[in-house]
Parts: sequence; structure tokens; C-alpha cells
Amino acid sequence: WRDLFEEFEEAPAAAASLGQVHRASLKVSTGPPVPVAVKVQYPGVADSVESDLRNLQTLVRVTGLAPPGLFVEEVVRVGREELRAEVDYRREAANQTRFRELVEGDAGLVRAGVRVPEVRGEASAERVLTTVFAKGATIERAAGLPQEERNRLARMVLRLTLRELFVWRFMQTDPNWGNFLYDAESGALTLIDFGACREYGRGFVDGYLRLVRAAADEDAPELLRRSEEMGFLTGEEGEIMLEAHERSGMTVGEPFRKRDAPYDFAKSRISGRISEHGAAFMEHRLTPPPKEVYSLHRKLAGAYMLCIKLGAVIHCRDLLEEVLENYTFQDSK
Repeated sequence: WRDLFEEFEEAPAAAASLGQVHRASLKVSTGPPVPVAVKVQYPGVADSVESDLRNLQTLVRVTGLAPPGLFVEEVVRVGREELRAEVDYRREAANQTRFRELVEGDAGLVRAGVRVPEVRGEASAERVLTTVFAKGATIERAAGLPQEERNRLARMVLRLTLRELFVWRFMQTDPNWGNFLYDAESGALTLIDFGACREYGRGFVDGYLRLVRAAADEDAPELLRRSEEMGFLTGEEGEIMLEAHERSGMTVGEPFRKRDAPYDFAKSRISGRISEHGAAFMEHRLTPPPKEVYSLHRKLAGAYMLCIKLGAVIHCRDLLEEVLENYTFQDSK
């Protein structure tokens, strides 16, 4: 396997929870070697993750420490599915190739400078993933750039997030800022690490878009009605839970509310206002949310946090309206 490389740096250039990344030069049949990044999974990590999840589930069941509204069995079940997918680098390679094709097929993202590195399948395997090397530093380092450039990056990330969910129905759900590499020289934004990806069914996406529209339009009755249809609510909740759900949902839609004014993410305290209802959810939630929501809300929260980190002051309503104008719902409900 090592014979595939002209050069291979033994010392890792980066490390993460599941593996580490090495820089290398990949031999090709014609032309000079190609600079690549080689992600190598730690031995035994898949078995270790499975064991930790089983232990956590047993501990919570025996001690009864988890509040009823957490629905820990469902959390562990969804987490197990996601982690099993993340440790399969062949699956990640397929995700990255698919994502690269989607980005390259979107003229707006290409013009904005969004990139996805090519996967080199000849040097990849179940526990090894080799991709073309991408220049750039993690995006939070852009926080010191001029306001105009920070705003451009924030709108790019939000537009990408909306397209992942509502157009492609295929999302990279890990909000880690290290998965966005910013090249100050070219202004390009390179997306990496596609282990945490999932598809969303058309019915779920239809319903969720209606929820976002209701929140953006401050239509509380519609928000609650659609929430019950989707399974967020049972219809038997008390006032405390309904108020918490309504306020949290309205806060999520807040950036997309105004057509004629930019949204100031840094001054909004939006992340704190979304999370302040957690205690009510833990105590009064009667049903676990749809399984798709665990990864989706993690991604949305990450996108908002990145906009806060960048100090973005941007128009957002037009991004939602772009989706709505080109969206066809399966039904007319």
C-alpha cells in the first residue's frame, strides 16, 4: 500500500477522535505526484465506540439519572447508527464523491468558491481515505477579516445548509468548524470530512420546510399544527411544553424573518435563546422528536454558531425565499 506514494509523512498533520491525517504525495501514471491527505483510522476504534455506547445505555438504565424527556434509548440508538456509518471510510468516500458532484452542479456555490476535494479511490479502503490535498485554515480564523468578507462567508454557509436540506435532501451533519477550510488567497471555502452524512426523505423535508416558513412568518398556530403532524408533539402536551416548543421554534426561524433588514447574529444571542428551553423539554416532552432531527439540529446550531463567530450581519430572508420559490411540495396541505 505504501508503494502507492512517492512521499508519506509519518508524523500526522492533524488528529481527531476516530483517526489521524497524514500528508503525502500520490504516484500517478502520468505527470508529477499528486499532493494528498491520507486519513487513517485508529485500530479498534469501531469496537471501542460500540462498547462505550452499550456501557452508557446500561449506566443510564440502572441509575435512572436521565430525565424522562431525554428519551435516552432513542438518543443512543440514533447515535449508534451515526457512529457505525462514520467509521466506514468506504461510505465516507462515496459521500464525499456525491457531495463534490452536487456542489459542482450548483453554479452559485461554484461562483462563491465552494470546493470539495476529489477522492482518490486507488489509495482508499475501509479504514483509509485518501483525498486531494486542500489549502486553507479552519474557518474560525476568518473572524478577523473585514466585515464584507465575513458576511460573504456566512451567507455562503447558510445557503449551502439550506440547499443540503431542501434541495439535495443530503446533508453533511457534522458542524465542526474544522470541516470548513478557508483559503485567504483565493477566498475559496473547501468542505472536508463527510463521515457524518445522511439523506432526508421527501415527506420529512416537506414538513420541515413548512415549519421553517411558519417560524419565519411568526405564525405560531401553523408552527404547532405542523409540529404535531411531524411527530414533534403528540397533542397531549401541557402549556409549559407547548410554550417552550413554540418559543424555541420561533427563535430558529428568526434570522429569516425580515425582508428589508440584515440579521445581526452576534447581537442576537440566538444560540442561548434556543437552548434556554432545554429544561422544559427534558421534563415535559412526551415523545422523542423524529430521528432525522438529532443530526439536523446539530448542523443548524453549528451553522448559526459559525455566523456568530464571524460576527455576520447579513440578509437571510432571501435565502429562504429562493428555496420556497423553487420548491414543489408533494401535497397541497
